[in-house]
Amino acid sequence: MSRARAVRIASLLLLGLLAPSVARAQGDVPAGGIPVGVVAAQLKPISDAMEFVGRVEAPERVEIRARVKGMLEAVLFKEGETVKEGAPLYRIEKPLFQADVQQAEGDVERAKAALSLAKIQRERAEELVAKNAGTVVARDQAVANEESSTGALLSAEAALNTTKINLGYTDIVSPITGRIGRSAVTRGHIVGPDSGVLATVVSQDPMYVTFPVSQRDYLEAQKDEGKVDLSNVEVRIKFADGGVYGEVGRVNFVDVSVNRTTDTMILRADVPNPAGKLVDGQLVRVELKAGTPEERVVIPQAALIADQAGVYVFVVENGKAVVRRVKTGGTQGPNIIVTDGVKAGEPVIVEGFESLKPGVAVRATPTAIGLKG
Repeated sequence: MSRARAVRIASLLLLGLLAPSVARAQGDVPAGGIPVGVVAAQLKPISDAMEFVGRVEAPERVEIRARVKGMLEAVLFKEGETVKEGAPLYRIEKPLFQADVQQAEGDVERAKAALSLAKIQRERAEELVAKNAGTVVARDQAVANEESSTGALLSAEAALNTTKINLGYTDIVSPITGRIGRSAVTRGHIVGPDSGVLATVVSQDPMYVTFPVSQRDYLEAQKDEGKVDLSNVEVRIKFADGGVYGEVGRVNFVDVSVNRTTDTMILRADVPNPAGKLVDGQLVRVELKAGTPEERVVIPQAALIADQAGVYVFVVENGKAVVRRVKTGGTQGPNIIVTDGVKAGEPVIVEGFESLKPGVAVRATPTAIGLKG
């Protein structure tokens, strides 16, 4: 057998062995293409937004303290509940304070009697002087005695008012409407002005959200708008789990000074809190939106794929998967803003792209993911 014929036979045998493998590889792509889910890129009105880290603060926060000393007779609230302004919170035993009131009332009556006697004595002394039967010195002493009795009555009445006020302090009530925290004492404790905070009440609706803004961002906003128009700034709150708070707030305060250490200014927003979802002290993300909304292309964040070269998506073109490198411009809820790489209306693959390769045939079906927000 010639060498040329041997090589030909070997080549035919090799082709025969490879043919089944090639057929199997081609069989990995289903007839009609790989099934994928797509969402059409959309144009949505988007406002310029900036995001900061903020903290929720209650506009009113009151520490409940005892103003008189005595044994705590009752705790009249349930920890964590909402209390109304004027609602009773604690009661201190009253008998000693009631006794003080009665004693002060007796002092007032004695002072009134002494003033009545002094008035009568002054009138008699004046009559005697008028009849040349008494001395001027005696009359002057009677006048001074009446004035002294008047002062004594005023002091007694002031002491009575003080005892009544102290008696009133035995009923400790809430000065504001809000949620009350844990009680630091229980029934039977001796409490007084030196007992510290008994409980804390914080208001609930609305709530404040404070956040620091760098001088660079603040000056940039002034450059764009000429000045910061607080009435045109929307405040959106995002929670730690990524959830977006449903109520929209408004900036209502810009601090008058800059922090010298961080070069930031504190801004404060007023945010409705009817359902009590915002909690005093809570750490949140704050998104500010201002200006006239502009139409921008948005796609679901689920469509994004990252590699060493950057971020890209798969779009369907002529029944095939095509790679598009994209530039993003921030988020809008579950969506991503695309500034370059995808046009409105183009079908973007959001499901089934795990096994895709550029140029592979696909069978596109609209998915239920959709664009929200």
